Amino acid sequence: MKKKLTAKTKAILALALVLAAVVTIVGALTLATPPGENVVQTILSPFRAAANAIVRQAERYYNYIFQYEALEADNEALRARVMQMEDEIRTADELQRENERLRQLLNLTKEHEDYELVSAYIVAWEESNWKSTFTIGKGTNSGIEVGLVAITEYGQVVGLVTDVGPNWATVTTVLDSASEISATVASTGYNGIVEGAYATGQEGLLRMSYLPTDSVLRNNDQVLTTGSTVYPRRLIIGYIVDADIDETGVAKYAILQPAADFDDIEQVFIITNYENQ
Repeated sequence: MKKKLTAKTKAILALALVLAAVVTIVGALTLATPPGENVVQTILSPFRAAANAIVRQAERYYNYIFQYEALEADNEALRARVMQMEDEIRTADELQRENERLRQLLNLTKEHEDYELVSAYIVAWEESNWKSTFTIGKGTNSGIEVGLVAITEYGQVVGLVTDVGPNWATVTTVLDSASEISATVASTGYNGIVEGAYATGQEGLLRMSYLPTDSVLRNNDQVLTTGSTVYPRRLIIGYIVDADIDETGVAKYAILQPAADFDDIEQVFIITNYENQ
């Protein structure tokens, strides 16, 4: 690596050269002094010693500055390498997560051979007390339309496509206040409607309404889609975590933990076609 001299380095080198010249001149005068003329030697000796000391100090500064600049260059190269390695690690982690999702998706497509899926990454989120949507980086150019279902690689319901462009689409999640899904409790067959989080007053949870008053509901019971013109059958919506009688006193409701992990989700799969059984 070619070293660039800083202004400070150039100044020190110039001073060293001047002092070296002084030392040379002083030495020449000393040699030229006739024997016996110790007065001249006595006068010149302090100057010569001082000049030599300054030259040595200048050499030390010169070596220090070059060593410092070399270390700076090495440190910069190391920082660049560390950044490159961190980027490689992030890329490897992303690829590992994607490979795991694809493995799980393969299991899902084996179980549901009729599913036609388009994978898409989430590029932006929009959330509030009443609204929960995100944008994906694919749209009509990839066969995505309004009304299609977004799921995870495990077959968990994420939401519905509610707006679309050529290379983007908006997905309204099951947490949104406008979300309503016809659902059934897998273990008992009780049917109801799963609504967005606004109905529970508990952030991140869902409510399954219109259940029979005498229905027996257990924690961790799985809740699935019943199937419709929008949602395929037996997609996983969530798991029961609580239940009670509703405000009317004539029906029961359940509180659900969504099956999809909305804190970590980064990729979804849009069902573009399926056989409605």
